[in-house]
Amino acid sequence: MRNERMEVLRMFHWSGRSVTLGGVLRAAAVSLGVSTTLASLNPGVSGAAGVSGRVARTFSLNESSRLHLISKHGFTLNERGEASGTVGGTIYVHLTIVSTSRVTAEVDIYPSGGSISGDATASYRRGSETASFSGSMSISRGTGRYGRARGSGLSFSGTIQRSNDAVTVHVSGRVSD
Repeated sequence: MRNERMEVLRMFHWSGRSVTLGGVLRAAAVSLGVSTTLASLNPGVSGAAGVSGRVARTFSLNESSRLHLISKHGFTLNERGEASGTVGGTIYVHLTIVSTSRVTAEVDIYPSGGSISGDATASYRRGSETASFSGSMSISRGTGRYGRARGSGLSFSGTIQRSNDAVTVHVSGRVSD
C-alpha cells in the first residue's frame, strides 16, 4: 500500500515541484487540444476562464452606419463609413447583389484596438427609389483585442439608395470574445 501511494505521489511531482491534480488535468487538456474551463477542473475556482486562464467575454454588438460608395464592380458595391454603436470605428461593406431577391456581404469593422470581420446573407427587395435588405451575419475572425471574436445569427439589415448607391447598414447581436 505504501509503495502504491509513493508511486502516485511521484506521478504528481515533476522537477522537484509538487503539482495538483487539476494542474495535471489542465496540462493534459491543453496537450490534447481539449477545450474546458478551470471551474470544471478546480471546483473552488469560479468564472468562465478557459484552460489558458483567460476569461471569455460576451458582448452585444450594435452598430449602425451611413456608408458612401468607394467603388462599384458589376453587382458589387464597395462601401465605407463610420460605425456608431457598441464598438464604433471605420466600417467597410462589400455588398454583392447575387439575384433579384438575395444579397451577400463581407463586413469589416475597425474599432480602436483591432478588427471584427464576418459574412452576411440577406433577402433583397427593390423599390423605386431605395432597395432594402434583411438577413443574418456571422462573425468569423478578428484581430487585436477582438482576435477571438466569434458570433452567428447576428441581425444584418439596411437600405441602398438607388440614385447614388449609398448604403445604410445595421448589425446587431451577441459576440463572444
